[in-house]
Amino acid sequence: MRKVFTDQIGRIVEVPFPPSRIVSLVPSQTEWLYDLGLDEEVVGITKFCVHPEHWYRTKTRVGGTKQLHLDIIRKLQPDLILANREENEKSQLEELMPEFPVWVSDIYTLADALQMMLTVGEMTQRETRAKALVQQIHIAFEKLEKRVSYRQVTLRVAYFIWYRPWMVAASHTFIDHLLQRCGFQNAFAHLERYPQVEASDIMQVKPELILLSSEPFPFKAIHQQAMQSLLPEAACYFVDGEMFSWYGSRLLYAPDYFEKLIDKIISQSNP
Repeated sequence: MRKVFTDQIGRIVEVPFPPSRIVSLVPSQTEWLYDLGLDEEVVGITKFCVHPEHWYRTKTRVGGTKQLHLDIIRKLQPDLILANREENEKSQLEELMPEFPVWVSDIYTLADALQMMLTVGEMTQRETRAKALVQQIHIAFEKLEKRVSYRQVTLRVAYFIWYRPWMVAASHTFIDHLLQRCGFQNAFAHLERYPQVEASDIMQVKPELILLSSEPFPFKAIHQQAMQSLLPEAACYFVDGEMFSWYGSRLLYAPDYFEKLIDKIISQSNP
């Protein structure tokens, strides 16, 4: 039996139903497959799919998200490949598409993420489980919204993802969307995607809050010191990048993480 699904870039994908050999090319979507209970069905993941750890240790790795080993994927003979428009290279996906069903996500908002999660649940015959978990996420983000409204969070924030060169998450990113959900105003909202910025650019936008992400660049104390020398009046915090950029199962835990982060920022700014 085969079923037809539309992916998030508008492609029609015909999938054997239910798929029994799944390859995931996206870490956050890999974790979602685990929470849907697809241990036997998932046969391949990337080297960046670190959650759950025992999958990372035992599943066949098919390369990195940007440098897939297509020969390994072919040997696995998947009947469903889960990919992402941003995280995977278009040319490599296009090489796989004539041979295997490749479903591509394209995520910029919470709504996009939840739709991906529901569709993956439907494609893998885990629809009931997917709906229950998505409902938990809905409730948690509604609680966060009320908390943000109560605390009246309005800080201008710069969210850094890389060093040498400095790079930030600007508009039209999932990170920016979640920053807005926290009530923050992106100081680089006038730019798009993940631009490189100079020290002069950083000082010009005058962020009140600096967030240094744990990924993809592992910021350390020395980078925090460098940033505070540029902006001595700004508060600077290290944050869990998975909570701000993973659009699968991490969303179950992100609202609580955001609430605690907001409380910490506000309490330390108003001693």
